[in-house]
Amino acid sequence: MTSRTSLWFPLALSIGAALFTLGLKSVAAWLTGSVGLLSDALESVVNLVAAATALFCLWYSSLPVDAEHTYGHEKIEFFSSGLEGMLIMVAAGSIAWYAVKRLLVLEPVESLGLGVMLALLASLVNLGVGWLLLRRGRAAGSILLEANGQHLMTDVYTSVGVVVGVFLVSLTGWTAVDPIVALAMAANIAWTGAGLIRRSFDGLMDHALPLAEQNAVRAAVAPFLREDIHYHALRTRLGGRTRFVEFHLLVPGAWSVQQAHDFLDQVEEAIAKALPGVEVSVHLEPIEHGPSWADSVLLRIEEAGRKS
Repeated sequence: MTSRTSLWFPLALSIGAALFTLGLKSVAAWLTGSVGLLSDALESVVNLVAAATALFCLWYSSLPVDAEHTYGHEKIEFFSSGLEGMLIMVAAGSIAWYAVKRLLVLEPVESLGLGVMLALLASLVNLGVGWLLLRRGRAAGSILLEANGQHLMTDVYTSVGVVVGVFLVSLTGWTAVDPIVALAMAANIAWTGAGLIRRSFDGLMDHALPLAEQNAVRAAVAPFLREDIHYHALRTRLGGRTRFVEFHLLVPGAWSVQQAHDFLDQVEEAIAKALPGVEVSVHLEPIEHGPSWADSVLLRIEEAGRKS
């Protein structure tokens, strides 16, 4: 996994990009009078706030485990992505309101050539920084960086759409195209914001790991199973960048503590190879003990899954 310190640079770069593109888009909107370009500039304000928040959350998530946060501080990354999603939704609402207002009272757009050039330059900056954030975020398993990168890439798509709208205005002379495109961009921005909020909610609610990763855990454990060794009550969750896996392992009651511990080390090592960076917690139980087979509410769920 990528070290946390290597994540600071992309976020600091995204703050610089947000300031730079905000200036470019504001000038473009002022020169042209385009509501589409103005909506694009407003989203850059959101980019700036989101990047600054993400940088703070990255610092907080890097704090070591303490007595009050025995699972660490990484869950704040979900808070950051959720906040970014809400900011995106607010920006979408503002853009839609302004676009409807402009649609009711149409105004001409001007200085299209220079305005479009500035908007495209800003898009190229966001494209480069957004790609870097997505690449680093996926490599590090950081939803915080991914959310920021996804937001910037959405900004690129939005800017391209706005430029197309402004171009159509110049081509057709129909000024209503500009606010209509702005409305479409508002809907696109809102969709991205809703996706980030949903993903953040899933993380804060300890949503299970993706099925593929759960299956990777099961595949890692399977070679160790036999008639007198079994496991159940598998729980998984994601806390920031760290995956957590817990389950009950049933082994022969006659085993010594040392023997059971050595066996468990092998199982945990296999899981760690399947999911690098995972933190595994296993509860050992004697397989001959009746209550060991009825000690978790998950047993009913697992049984229903096997029957389906």
